[in-house]
Amino acid sequence: MITVQEAEAILFAHLLQWTEEEVALEEAQDRCLREAVYADRDFPPFARVSMDGIAIAFAAWEAGRRTFTVLGQVPAGAPPPSLRGLDTCWEVATGGVLPQGADTVVPYEQVRCADGEAVVLSQEVRLGQNVHPQGKDRRAGDVLLEVGTWLGPAQIALLATVGKHRVRVIRRPKIAVVATGDELVAVEEAPKPWQIRLSNPWAIAALLAPRFSVAERRHCPDDLSALRSTLLPLLCENEVVILTGGISAGKRDYVPQVLREGGAEIFFDKVAQRPGKPFLFAQTPSGTAIFALPGNPVSAFMCVVRYVLPWLQRAVGAPSSPPQWALLSEPLEFKPNLTWFVPVSTTHRDGALWAHPRPGNGSGDLANLHEATAFLEMPRERDCFAAGEVFRLWPYS
Repeated sequence: MITVQEAEAILFAHLLQWTEEEVALEEAQDRCLREAVYADRDFPPFARVSMDGIAIAFAAWEAGRRTFTVLGQVPAGAPPPSLRGLDTCWEVATGGVLPQGADTVVPYEQVRCADGEAVVLSQEVRLGQNVHPQGKDRRAGDVLLEVGTWLGPAQIALLATVGKHRVRVIRRPKIAVVATGDELVAVEEAPKPWQIRLSNPWAIAALLAPRFSVAERRHCPDDLSALRSTLLPLLCENEVVILTGGISAGKRDYVPQVLREGGAEIFFDKVAQRPGKPFLFAQTPSGTAIFALPGNPVSAFMCVVRYVLPWLQRAVGAPSSPPQWALLSEPLEFKPNLTWFVPVSTTHRDGALWAHPRPGNGSGDLANLHEATAFLEMPRERDCFAAGEVFRLWPYS
């Protein structure tokens, strides 16, 4: 049995590298960027009016002028006209181009316009006010997005504004999820008193979304022949296979046997942790990565949060998420020499993040996951954990 740190090191030593593909902008959301994106021109590309009003030359105001002849209106999207002397102005709209010769915008709230003239009422006007200078945000050629960036709404906006209607991203891996167990029935079925509905594949798919999608969800009974016929083809057809159940020491736990029959190399099959001690990682000669998780829902859930998601993120070339930490709100005791992932909810107090234990009733207490929002990683070889100590936090909600 290996430690949590050893398991993590083995996982990251066996990362897969998936190919790139070019997708349309509307398909780029929640994908990992594989090309640097540059500003194709200055941001903003012109001196931009940032408030409706009149555009004047500040030198005229500074010289004492308060009344200006209005030359007309300049709507957003129109080419910039020019002032015709220091005694003139243009009415301008937010988002439009600042007229040539003007350098300051006085908002309408500080102006009286009538009979072709504008009178500035404000006693305070500053040079350059209400003007967003050309190139203030970024210059043409600046890097806007680095390789490895996750593309969310802000990044999609940047791609659109530089005209990237097609973009290179990492191809999403094909992922299958298989739940094993004779006791499981489909969600839409009415379980008998000794059965339970299938939940692990739904939970795993939800944890992976939206950055990764599950191509197949399967259920297989605890039968060696059925497992062979279900699992062996999936190992050939997918790049990641996630299993739940069938990996412990029970007489009908056939998953390790079938994986070996499929040519997979098993790198570890137990981790010194609770929940989730029976946790297997393997790889086929063709490169398919296999995560075999316990069947208990809290155990499987935790293993996806702690191991599978960080592995997938690293495998697609994205930078690792920065670690999060929280202060324990109350003392805890845990005697086994295992790393303990205790469910917690979190609150912010006095500028710090506090974790409130929600240990529930063991690895089968699926309802308790709703009460918590994260797992707090408590190190092994300790029995007591004091309130106010800081520990690694693995949020999932």
